[in-house]
Amino acid sequence: MRQSRIFVTAVFFCYLVSQLKFASVLANLSCTNARTPTEATRREVAYQSREGNFLAATWIKPIRISAGKTAVQTISDSLNYIMNPSKTRQGELVFGYACEPRTAAEEFLMAKQEYFNFTDKTPRNKDVALYHMRQSFKPGEIMPEEAAKIGYELAMRFTKGRHSFVVATHEDKAHIHCHIMFNSTNIEATRKFKNFWLSSFALRRLSDVICMENGLSIIENPNPSKGHYGEWLQNKKEPSLRGNLEILIDEIIGKKPADFEDFIRLLKEADCEIRRGKHLSIKAKGQKRFIRLRSLSDDYTESAIRERISNKRTVPTKETFIVPKPKKLNLLIDVQNSIKAKNSPSYERWAKIFSLKQAAKTLIFLQDNNLDEYEKLSEAAQKAKTDFNEIQTRIHNADSRLKEISLLQRHICTYARTKDIYTEYKKLKFSKKFKADNEEALADHREARAYFNELNLAKLPTMKMLKQEYATLVAEKKSLYAEYRKAKNFMEEILTAKQNTDMLLNYNEHERTEQYGKNTQEER
Repeated sequence: MRQSRIFVTAVFFCYLVSQLKFASVLANLSCTNARTPTEATRREVAYQSREGNFLAATWIKPIRISAGKTAVQTISDSLNYIMNPSKTRQGELVFGYACEPRTAAEEFLMAKQEYFNFTDKTPRNKDVALYHMRQSFKPGEIMPEEAAKIGYELAMRFTKGRHSFVVATHEDKAHIHCHIMFNSTNIEATRKFKNFWLSSFALRRLSDVICMENGLSIIENPNPSKGHYGEWLQNKKEPSLRGNLEILIDEIIGKKPADFEDFIRLLKEADCEIRRGKHLSIKAKGQKRFIRLRSLSDDYTESAIRERISNKRTVPTKETFIVPKPKKLNLLIDVQNSIKAKNSPSYERWAKIFSLKQAAKTLIFLQDNNLDEYEKLSEAAQKAKTDFNEIQTRIHNADSRLKEISLLQRHICTYARTKDIYTEYKKLKFSKKFKADNEEALADHREARAYFNELNLAKLPTMKMLKQEYATLVAEKKSLYAEYRKAKNFMEEILTAKQNTDMLLNYNEHERTEQYGKNTQEER
């Protein structure tokens, strides 16, 4: 009985592993020969997100034949719901693949009947008639026509074009969302779709990739949501640099400087840099740029500070000055914003050497490995190289030792084969005639002895010991090769992700620098 349970458990475990592999493969499916919504209905409109990032939230669920209803009634009711004219702009946002949306229910039913005729199976009351998927988007980020195109692509790549489906985009809510219903029976009417384990995870991952390819937002670390669509909340804002500078100014004035020049001296003693010109600017410790006093609050302009020093103005003091910590780069947000910046000045230059698909893969890799800071990415990349080099060194050492053992075994065999000949040669007091007759054997013997002397061997190892060590090294090398391939693949992935991230962020930083320079010129 116990052996039977162990066997069942093992079979179930193997099944789960196979399903996981299938889920991971499905997330990378590509679409070919897909019929897309007409380009005439698509309007190119750019949106700029001001709030937190939202994922195009997805879910999938089977629709079984309802109790008291026939298969055609169940299919018709479900399709009529998603194709509601009041929600789909009188049907303009409804598209079908391998079927006509208006007659999709009948076409789905015909495919099922052909399947039962082909397989000689009997319909059951609890059979899955359809699969229902939904994909919702962040409010205000996408037009319904674009959402329909993305929903169509999601359905095509998820089903690999093997199942007919209907895509209906609803615009009756604040968040645009697509309903997708595909036939559980494939187009050839020979097989049914198998709703594999973690299919919702595979669908979400595929949706992430497509959204990133189209410059839409995704959540860094999506969590299950009880609402209708996923939501990501921004982190709390860090303390303002200008607010910190005002606190520092309060502390300096609290030291009662004699005049304004004494105030400047105290600022310098507090590790501040001063830049004088038309407007006085200060760069406190932890700041990257100078801040003009005229850009601070009314009580912190140059004239206001002079009045406060001469006791002509009083201001309540603020909290203690805190040196701002170096900002932690949130890679997931910065990479995502770089991908979304389709209308930025640097996008055209960037697009020549980079693709949105590469960027989407990079973002997914960062999410999977929890690399949300550039420091983490750099450390992980360095560790991956170190681990790979260590495994490579161990393999090289094993190879070298295997060669040494092989050479030692050859010399031991040679020594054993020529030992008696050399002993006879000595007994004959190194006879020239004997040497001439056995010159090759004597040369091999001398070569073997020289090799042993080179290794400083006090005693020759036995062949049994060498064979055991050789077998152990071969087994170790075999196991190391498995680690080697895994370490190599991960190193290549993370180095590629780092290279892509550097490329994206460098262009993003270049764009911010250009914009800062433009604003500075406008102020002047």
